[in-house]
Amino acid sequence: MNCVSGLAPNGGFNLPGPGKRARFAASMRLLRHADFERVYKQGRRHFAAHMTVFYLRREQGEGLRIGFTVGRLLGGAVDRNRMKRRLRESVRLHWPAVSLPVDVVVNPKKSVLKLEFAELGDEIGRAFEVIRKSVERRTK
Repeated sequence: MNCVSGLAPNGGFNLPGPGKRARFAASMRLLRHADFERVYKQGRRHFAAHMTVFYLRREQGEGLRIGFTVGRLLGGAVDRNRMKRRLRESVRLHWPAVSLPVDVVVNPKKSVLKLEFAELGDEIGRAFEVIRKSVERRTK
């Protein structure tokens, strides 16, 4: 499987100065509540062992956009933030090479905290592959 960086459009990190953290560009993230709701209501689901991935092809725009939802039921703020950090890094490492106009929302399960990082990456990679196949099948 070919992987490319899912970070800043120039292929590198969005680092404005020394010591700054890497971030997904705003164009690569789902930011508005309405976007999340649209994906939940109109999109399709992929169930995996440690997460549920919702996805919806966009009519306009370019490239994949991703969002994460980690509700309070999954633990305290420290645990929820750790889940999001692990998911973001895994997505960054397994960003799909094919640039499809798709919105993706990842809902992890509590087991993501205990999961080996390599397994998490494999699960994210499989989810992206399922999304790619599903979107390509529906556009033909």
